[in-house]
Amino acid sequence: MRLDRRSLLMGGAAVAALIATRTPTKANDMPAADTTDFKKLTDAEWRKRLTKDQYWILREEGTERAGSSALDHEKRKGTFACAGCDLPLFSSDTKFDSGTGWPSFYQPLAGAVATRTDRSFFMARTEVHCARCIGHLGHVFNDGPKPTGLRYCMNGLALKFEPTPAGAS
Repeated sequence: MRLDRRSLLMGGAAVAALIATRTPTKANDMPAADTTDFKKLTDAEWRKRLTKDQYWILREEGTERAGSSALDHEKRKGTFACAGCDLPLFSSDTKFDSGTGWPSFYQPLAGAVATRTDRSFFMARTEVHCARCIGHLGHVFNDGPKPTGLRYCMNGLALKFEPTPAGAS
């Protein structure tokens, strides 16, 4: 195969287009709740607020190793909140065992998450972020159970679990 100037330029343009579709998350990219306080946090403040692994997931869009989160096996009643800003995200009533190794839910709480297209790794997926602090939580897929048919596949380190107090309804 011979590369000429036109082929090289076309290939470069294709790579540039792919890179351009994967821009860093900004608060204005997605509909969000009041993010004012979190827009003001500096990188150093986020690093102080989060563990090293939480920072990598929530702020740099990393993914924890499958099967590494205790929250995947959490069965108690309660609420799963954002580890970055404490916004309640998912009810334990919507959690299910997806067999993937990550905590999975079929529906978020109203207004809790925002999504955008993630075109990394040469595929298109729907990325899920906290609607308040825009922290990266994971991805949503169309292979979940009824009633929504969705699987919100979340990083356990991006979440914290708040059990329902005993005797509360």
